[in-house]
Amino acid sequence: MAQDTTAEAPDLAVLVPSEVSGWNASGDEVFDPETIFDYINGAGEVYRSYNFCRVLARRFEKPDAPDLVVDLFDMGSAEDALGVFTHDLEGEDASVGQGSTYKGGLLSFWKDRYFASIYAEAENEETRAAVLDLGRRIATAIPDEAPRPAILGVLPEKGLDTATVRLFRTHHVLNYHFFVADGNLLDLGPETSAVLGSYPAGLRILAVAYPSADAALEAFQKFREIYMPDASDAGIARTEEGRYTALRSSGRGLVVVIGAASESAAAERAAETLLNFERSGF
Repeated sequence: MAQDTTAEAPDLAVLVPSEVSGWNASGDEVFDPETIFDYINGAGEVYRSYNFCRVLARRFEKPDAPDLVVDLFDMGSAEDALGVFTHDLEGEDASVGQGSTYKGGLLSFWKDRYFASIYAEAENEETRAAVLDLGRRIATAIPDEAPRPAILGVLPEKGLDTATVRLFRTHHVLNYHFFVADGNLLDLGPETSAVLGSYPAGLRILAVAYPSADAALEAFQKFREIYMPDASDAGIARTEEGRYTALRSSGRGLVVVIGAASESAAAERAAETLLNFERSGF
């Protein structure tokens, strides 16, 4: 059930223009974490996993033209806005906001604590131009840019495929991008920040920042006991495929190196990531 837009989302409404290239706004709806499923079925859980606060949905109509729809999410933090943006990075860079993609009539971008999804119900030259214009005007109306979340700095830069970097908080999203286990072995949740990136030859690095060193140590022990029962004293295990997994923790940080070609490579990547945790202030 949609909520009263005038009482709960005035700041979102003023960020979205009421007209673009002959399309006029035909009405607003606002949804929160409890009502999001009235608007978005399966995908609603993705936004909830990023702690979103509310979304303004504004439809634009123009005679004899496909409708345009703007969904502007207040994610509550820049980390969650960037996180939900990284959930789907397919498309070309549209140079909108602090990061954007455009594909098949759908523009997605993030800026500050906001994530926007703007789409045309059918794509043509005219709707593409209008969608991009809407995105640029919304991005301009958002006054501030946010610094990149510190957790992004813990992934080693050498060899990192930046198009594969995913930022998340829950094991459901982790498993969507790379399945680890059915259970929440790393104690991921609203208070954790996690990042996953891919490197050449199938290597992946998963790094998690916890709210406390005790929480990181508890997750380390749980993951090692259940996921890596045969790990060496150095926290490295050889898989059935002949690859190596390394597990390390220090302070509030925990790192899992997956798919390393050798034991030494797994150890080296884990040590490098932990050093980046320290440099990033975790």
